[in-house]
Amino acid sequence: MNALDYFNARLESTISPMDYLRLVQINPEKYFLIDVRNGPNHVRNITIKDAHIIPQQELQDRLDEIPKDKEIIVYCWDVWCNTAAKVATFLLERDYKVKELTGGIAAWKEMNFPCLDLSQNGNMSDSCGC
Repeated sequence: MNALDYFNARLESTISPMDYLRLVQINPEKYFLIDVRNGPNHVRNITIKDAHIIPQQELQDRLDEIPKDKEIIVYCWDVWCNTAAKVATFLLERDYKVKELTGGIAAWKEMNFPCLDLSQNGNMSDSCGC
């Protein structure tokens, strides 16, 4: 793969937090954002506002919650986490249109974009999900 092919493939399969915010403002019904992070709830208590929380280990059992007619945006922890890439591959193999949010929740929080604290809203269950 040459450099041009690499960068075109990268742009086709990822979306930056800034681009996501801009595009969802233009057409909010087009996108379905999923927080796919695994791990204990106390470390996953902050999520992106309006994200659907479907941890990777629950994905196969919850596919019916993910619409096929929307562009799916997945994210995990940060640039070092490959959970979102694994989920994207899984969904692409099932004919979903998917992109990975670059930088994950870490980049989103760093930019002070809208987050939701689930521990304050009572939306966190006690199960670890590990």
